[in-house]
Amino acid sequence: LAAAPLDDVLKAWEGLGYYARARHLHRAAQIVVAEHGGRVPSDAHALARLPGIGRYTLGAILSIAFGQPAPILDGNVRRVLARVFAITDNVRAPATERRLWALSEALVPADAPGAFNEALMDLGATICIAARPRCLACPVMSLCQGRAMGIQDALPTRPPRRQTPHYDVTAGVIWRGDEFLVAQR
Repeated sequence: LAAAPLDDVLKAWEGLGYYARARHLHRAAQIVVAEHGGRVPSDAHALARLPGIGRYTLGAILSIAFGQPAPILDGNVRRVLARVFAITDNVRAPATERRLWALSEALVPADAPGAFNEALMDLGATICIAARPRCLACPVMSLCQGRAMGIQDALPTRPPRRQTPHYDVTAGVIWRGDEFLVAQR
């Protein structure tokens, strides 16, 4: 990956979207080879300095690849924590985000943190799903405060979606032979 031309990396990434991720991955691989002898660093500070490594990715790599008790917080985990702890505040608000990270950090065990984090992500992806959570199949149903309160379907709370603005658009086309001009207003 580090030795590959960026164009080849982007071609292999084609169709996956988020092309900045491919560029970050390519650059991170080059840094790992140049500065870390080709081994992904297990040190949180060194890992966090790599392009594309945010807080979630840092926690996932540290816990899953290196067995370090590091928290994660993605959409699935955010949903699970909001329901289990009946967090009714907007989960995208900075204060609530800090609270969710603190809960994630407090919950991750020192023993098998990667398995715990993967299980938490899987729980949110397969059982504690966004629409109509499958509470009766949930292994933590007895601990779920949202379920106990009957508000699990309303959680997590998000800000209202902004309406997509409507624009009237006019286009004119002038076509002459094999040439044409398009103007848009």
